Amino acid sequence: MFTGLVEETGVVEELIARDTGTRLKIQAKVSASDIAIGDSLAVNGACLTVVQIHPVAGSSSKILHFDILDETMHRTNFHTFCPGTKVNLERSMLVGARFGGHFVTGHIDEIARVESIEKRGESHYLEIRPTHAESLRYVVEKGSIALNGISLTVAGVTPSTFHVWIIPHTFELTNIQDLIHGALVNLEFDMIAKYIEKMLVLRNPNSPE
Repeated sequence: MFTGLVEETGVVEELIARDTGTRLKIQAKVSASDIAIGDSLAVNGACLTVVQIHPVAGSSSKILHFDILDETMHRTNFHTFCPGTKVNLERSMLVGARFGGHFVTGHIDEIARVESIEKRGESHYLEIRPTHAESLRYVVEKGSIALNGISLTVAGVTPSTFHVWIIPHTFELTNIQDLIHGALVNLEFDMIAKYIEKMLVLRNPNSPE
């Protein structure tokens, strides 16, 4: 479980296609400081398991290895990665720690496209178009959404897009600063909304979803 408060941006070292899936290697510093094999790490919002760790000579950074399933590659923007790509990283939340952001599972629902990104004053305005317009039923004004693993507050919703505001701190800390028109981002919708929808359908199976 994560909170959507990104700790740092890591850098993709390598993405290798294999018969059994894909191996992803990321260089990290803060997130790698106390991580162990078998731990979970949110990479652009997707929960991945660390399978190998290699130190970087002459640095406190480490290279973290992950095995990526085809399903994950299909649902995320991982297929756009290349050496040098910056990715948002967050370690799993600690029991008893302060809880900022919102409940983020690390299970990506779908890819979305950046419709526009503009600097307005000190902040940035970001408009996002989900792959499936019907997914916007999970998005409400002033509600929470995870975009590339970042917990954001929805500022508005249209029939085909939604928009958020990015404060300078978030812009500087995350890979939002690398986004351009047409870029692909990972979305995780509020899981509470999905649970409520499922319970209502089970209660009245003849009603349309």
